[in-house]
Amino acid sequence: MTRGVDTARPSPRRAGPGPGLDVGLVLDRVEGTAPTDAVDAAAETLAEELGARELTFLIADFSGRAVVRLRTGTAGAEGSRNQAGVQAETVPMAGTVYERVLRTQQVDVEPLADGARVVAPVSDRGDAIGLVELTLPREPPPALIADVAAAAHALAYVVIAARRYTDVFEWGQRTTPFSLAAEIQRRLLPSSYTCEAGQFTLAGWLEPAASVGGDTFDFTLNQDALHVSITDAVGHEVEAALLATVLVGALRNARRRGLDLAVQARYANDALVANVAAGRFVTGQLVRVDLSTGTAAVVNAGHPLPLLVRDGRVREIALDVEPPFGVVPGRSFHTQRLPLEPGDRVVFLTDGMQERNAVLLDVAAALRDTTDLHPREVVQELGAAVLRATRGDLRDDATLLCLDWYGGPDRGSGSVHGAATGRASSA
Repeated sequence: MTRGVDTARPSPRRAGPGPGLDVGLVLDRVEGTAPTDAVDAAAETLAEELGARELTFLIADFSGRAVVRLRTGTAGAEGSRNQAGVQAETVPMAGTVYERVLRTQQVDVEPLADGARVVAPVSDRGDAIGLVELTLPREPPPALIADVAAAAHALAYVVIAARRYTDVFEWGQRTTPFSLAAEIQRRLLPSSYTCEAGQFTLAGWLEPAASVGGDTFDFTLNQDALHVSITDAVGHEVEAALLATVLVGALRNARRRGLDLAVQARYANDALVANVAAGRFVTGQLVRVDLSTGTAAVVNAGHPLPLLVRDGRVREIALDVEPPFGVVPGRSFHTQRLPLEPGDRVVFLTDGMQERNAVLLDVAAALRDTTDLHPREVVQELGAAVLRATRGDLRDDATLLCLDWYGGPDRGSGSVHGAATGRASSA
């Protein structure tokens, strides 16, 4: 029998008597190691600090349906992969404690005859990076469980920092090989698929077709605004991926130059017209949420309408539809109001969620069935649902973004200010 412990706000120090977890010691040990050894160094230090007999890190793979146990060394379990001295063992999550911990984001404690097994989520700002699993010589008191939660959170920062310098984590997450088109598409997605901030939670997911269809999503959080985009390039494979590259590159360039939403759209449109063959285009929606006023604006370039979940009811958000990017040279786009009220859930999607091979999926009904789930779980569940509806034969990429809006104008609480763009990769 196992029990879950809520760690929504893990304490970095042990409650009551005792020295508590020394996160500084962990970071000092990591700083003196190569990036490829950082997680091992952190795990070894955490095991010592927590008194664990064994501590292992499991990273969430890109499918969202398995975790991968990464270990140094070439000897591993049957069916594991090995590369450059690292062993990766894939563990399916369905029905396991790993699935439960990633879903609930709660520490799980299982009593053993000679101690306890503890599984804790390794997460940052809602981004479920993976899990830490450790064996303790005794059943842990609440203070020690809090230390385990803090240790797992510290490990998230270690992974986030180390993965910038090595392919080890990216390799570990790839339980199936990527095609060239998928590799290009992967580079267009944000480094995190989830971001939690004071006024909102945002999560994205992409279920790739067998023949990559050129879908992308992107987001960034600035001091005063959340920027979001979802796009779908016409065609498949490398041609679609390259078309998406031009569009996403143009959008990021315009956004980082400080251009407003309508000008970003025109800039991206002109970039496609100037750099790709006639007849190639990208549908998409660009969104800017003003965090100071709690209002939102959207540009809709030929894209499927977003869905609004409000008071348990699901409806399409009525938007004017303008031509896709790349169709009309010199086209000016206009911004429209995106209705947002506290408690709203807005879901943006590509037509892969609605294509003829997915007609058995009622997206609105699926959204009603997931109203109590975290946005990260919503997009993963809908992604899994479209795979079930198509029996795994997805003809076009299916992409989703789920935005939960909690509050109106930012009142200077500091919960949004300073929140960085989501980091680390998908779960």
